[in-house]
Amino acid sequence: MSRIGRKPVAVPANVKVAVADSTVVVEGPKGRLSYAHRPEVSVSYDEAKKEIVVARRDDERQSRALHGLTRSLVANMVRGAAEGYVRKLEIVGVGYQAQLKKANVIALQVGYANQVVLEAPEGVTVTVPDATHVTVTGADKQAVGQFAAEVRRVRPPEPYKGKGIRYEGEAVRRKAGKAFGSK
Repeated sequence: MSRIGRKPVAVPANVKVAVADSTVVVEGPKGRLSYAHRPEVSVSYDEAKKEIVVARRDDERQSRALHGLTRSLVANMVRGAAEGYVRKLEIVGVGYQAQLKKANVIALQVGYANQVVLEAPEGVTVTVPDATHVTVTGADKQAVGQFAAEVRRVRPPEPYKGKGIRYEGEAVRRKAGKAFGSK
């Protein structure tokens, strides 16, 4: 039995949940999210206990796999609607910088001839507190993580000098350069 799948999802007071057919809708101060779950699992919301319970109909391999997955996705939706998700990126390198062009559009200068312009998807907010930091926020965990990964992919950190775009706190594995004078 899935340990994660069995655990009920606690719903905070400021979040509303609606379960209809195979769709779960979670609405909170940070946004509104919906998820259509597979028929192998069932989702029910207990209004009195303020918790969401995910159950599976049989012990087939696919049902077991979807049990924990569905519970995790619903829990992420509840947390996202209540608190939101934040991904912070930092830019390292001489002359490397980011700037906000207009709402949710950032321009990155990271060593290419031209600026790289990226537009955030709907529901994701991008801010640039200073030229070397980018903050990606939103209610949908997957959308926030995906856009942060797209920004990082423009210029991932390289192993010799560490220049590039990295997640805040990410440890970049460094390599030694060429050794001179060994002859």
